[in-house]
Amino acid sequence: EIAEVTGVQTCALPICDYHRAPLIQEMQDLGTAGPSSGLSKEATVIMKHHGSYVQTNREIKAKKSDKVYQFMFRLKVPAGTVPAGLFRLLDGFCEKYGQSDLRITTRQAFQIHGILKADLKEVVSGIMNFGSSTISGCGDVSRNVMVPPAPINSILRPEYKHAREWAYAIADLFKPQSTAFSEIWLDGEKAASVEYWKKDYPEGVDPVAAAKVDTGNGIIVDDPVEPIYGDQYLPKKFKIAVTVPTDNSLDLYINDIGVVVLTDPKKGGEVHGFNLVVGGGLGRTHKKEATFARAADHLGYVPKDKLMETLKAILAAQRDHGNREVRSNARMKYLVHKLGIDKFRDLVHSYLPEPWIEPWRELPPWEYKDWMGWHEQGDGKLFLGVNIEQGRVKDSEHVKLKSFLRKVTDTYSLTHILSPTQSIIFKDIKPEDKDAITHMMKEHGVLAIEEIDPLTRLAMACPAMPLCGLAITEAERAMPSFIERMRALLIKVDLPAEEIMIRMTGCPNGCARPYMAELAFVGEGVTSYQLWVGGSPVLDGRTGWAYKSKVPSRWLTRLWVSLDRKSVV
Repeated sequence: EIAEVTGVQTCALPICDYHRAPLIQEMQDLGTAGPSSGLSKEATVIMKHHGSYVQTNREIKAKKSDKVYQFMFRLKVPAGTVPAGLFRLLDGFCEKYGQSDLRITTRQAFQIHGILKADLKEVVSGIMNFGSSTISGCGDVSRNVMVPPAPINSILRPEYKHAREWAYAIADLFKPQSTAFSEIWLDGEKAASVEYWKKDYPEGVDPVAAAKVDTGNGIIVDDPVEPIYGDQYLPKKFKIAVTVPTDNSLDLYINDIGVVVLTDPKKGGEVHGFNLVVGGGLGRTHKKEATFARAADHLGYVPKDKLMETLKAILAAQRDHGNREVRSNARMKYLVHKLGIDKFRDLVHSYLPEPWIEPWRELPPWEYKDWMGWHEQGDGKLFLGVNIEQGRVKDSEHVKLKSFLRKVTDTYSLTHILSPTQSIIFKDIKPEDKDAITHMMKEHGVLAIEEIDPLTRLAMACPAMPLCGLAITEAERAMPSFIERMRALLIKVDLPAEEIMIRMTGCPNGCARPYMAELAFVGEGVTSYQLWVGGSPVLDGRTGWAYKSKVPSRWLTRLWVSLDRKSVV
């Protein structure tokens, strides 16, 4: 099965020469690439590891030879941090080469859609030369590292700054080392700028050096290019998030590894160690009971100086023991589920010089926060969270959202923080600029958070149709009408103030994290969904459950209101 899915596992070379072949050969014909040009199946799979999926508009019926292929690129954006200059670059690229919009992912990254093959090098080289990257945006490696989006910079809450800094370091700890990326996109030259997050590692932490540490217990493999990943990389994608006590804005328990920063107030808020969770993941397949959504388990606590080696050991355990035979069971959650958390901890310890994972340190209760609206940063400046429905950054007839974001960026050169709920936060705003920015919002039809229905504010949906090749039905385009119907029915049954976390996906793969929500619609047929209920409103370590399958879309909201009134959930 895995050979069929990846198309390259049977390649004679190690993963086709560390993500080169046959992509490097097929990229040499850009000068003659026509509007319908795509890639071979093998090159399409390799392209994932360069941060891109090949797509075609599924609503345009055409023969395969007549289809127009385009590329979606997903950036690596550790901690969701996007400097003003990078946003300007992406905004320009989406207008010149894309489909005039950007999309924020649920892992705090930007996607740019609609790039044609002839324009690939211009776009990717521009991103790399700015000091950004698409490496690790997709593929069977460690993906974008998440954090709470609040840019709090207060001596009273130092853990937020620590979380950001450690996320930057962890992102580079697991960065693929193959030079294929610069060879293909920069003709072998170095990027004009170093990646912008490198200057903000935790004091005294060097992730590049940490990656090379070999304690002789099997973490480092005998490979000249990828000493951590090896020549076959990981069985499947690998997700990491870093948060602070109480703040579960990022869905900690859906990750392969979740890291909780713990500080000592008696020592000025210094980091003393980290709680770790492992084995989360949401992708599943309808009617295949061997696949399932799973919330992570508590692995334990490690002191600060042991974190990097422990993370390497966890990843190595998945690299060596994860399922490489059946791709639908390849995520680390299945390994943790099979072994149980105690035996998995023993497995991780086998890669370490000594068994140093300590018992989990007790935490205060989790809270769900989206950080929208105006807030104080704690350093005399403000930040502003702007709600963006389903993460789609575009201008419409009544809401000139993209124009607003560009005007604020150009006027104040503000850094953006992309949120886990597909929205944007502007940081480092001077208090005297608040009124002017509020006025800009009104001018462009962008609503203040107080004006937005809580159902909309809490909702998430994946892109689904028409570009996603896995989508069974609608999600992003359908969600607004579902919310309208839901609110109308809630008012009708005397529940006007009800707030419900609703998520929708066009297939069961879980990109919008539906299985953690209070209510979720998971695409199961062209016009039907599987209804999931019962997730925690603070996302604190449990999934919901499938209540009913094959529900026609026209029945979904009425069925939920019936459930809610009966207090089933």
